[in-house]
Amino acid sequence: MNSATLTIGPYELPLDRHYDRETHLWVAGARGRTAHRVGFDPLGAETSGDIVAISVEPAGTHVRRGEAFGNLEAAKFVGPLVSPVSGTIRSHNECVSANPSLVNSKPLDSWLVEIELDDFAAEVALLLSDPVELGAWLKQEIVAFKEKGMVAE
Repeated sequence: MNSATLTIGPYELPLDRHYDRETHLWVAGARGRTAHRVGFDPLGAETSGDIVAISVEPAGTHVRRGEAFGNLEAAKFVGPLVSPVSGTIRSHNECVSANPSLVNSKPLDSWLVEIELDDFAAEVALLLSDPVELGAWLKQEIVAFKEKGMVAE
């Protein structure tokens, strides 16, 4: 990877992104109102199971943090993709739409949508990016998913 990373167990998270505690989605991109890519972190991709279908709202759709921007069908989960940020969808990843298993094999490269954020500072303030906080959160999540039998020991 081109940037600094945080590694906890088998999971590597680039530190140039912001991570949502609830959805296990990352947000990456330049500052300001430019489009930011959104994708699954490795733990979120693994705990979803084999992803077989992804559909997202069309470009131009305004989404709000905590609301669905699409749907996911996987071995362990079928349901909405919940947006980690508020903004307008500018595009979606055609490669992932055509081959959703890319999210499982390359979650950090397989973005789902690009969203132009409503307010960069307010949106990223709700996400994790500090390495210490990010590490503590990821360790806690790994333990919780192991207890549920969703990740290997």
